[in-house]
Amino acid sequence: QVQLVESGGGSVQAGGSLRLSCTASTNTYDSDCIGWFRQAPGAEREGVARIYSRDDFKYYANSVKGRFFISRDTAKNTVFLQMNNLKPEDTGVYYCAASRDARCGGSWNARYFDSWGQGTQVTVSS
Repeated sequence: QVQLVESGGGSVQAGGSLRLSCTASTNTYDSDCIGWFRQAPGAEREGVARIYSRDDFKYYANSVKGRFFISRDTAKNTVFLQMNNLKPEDTGVYYCAASRDARCGGSWNARYFDSWGQGTQVTVSS
């Protein structure tokens, strides 16, 4: 498994921005996918953004398209999630996750992700 450490969460007003970072213990290209999930109170964990390493294609949940952007710095083994125009419904715990299952390229199924960070809280107030 890959060790993942997130940082960058916090509290912000609606319309604001935050950037999350996830530093991996290995080269991020060692994983078939690396990306972000989130979980709001009382809700199921949902996929937010991921990168499929085989072609660097980036996938986004419909709810964040045009507002969130995922990227990586290979030299630092770090993946970022730039979150702009934040909304109260973006509130939740954000988890970095990595997958060694190539099926992650076509699915948000969390079962394909075998490494998870500890999570970082994002709170957006109206």
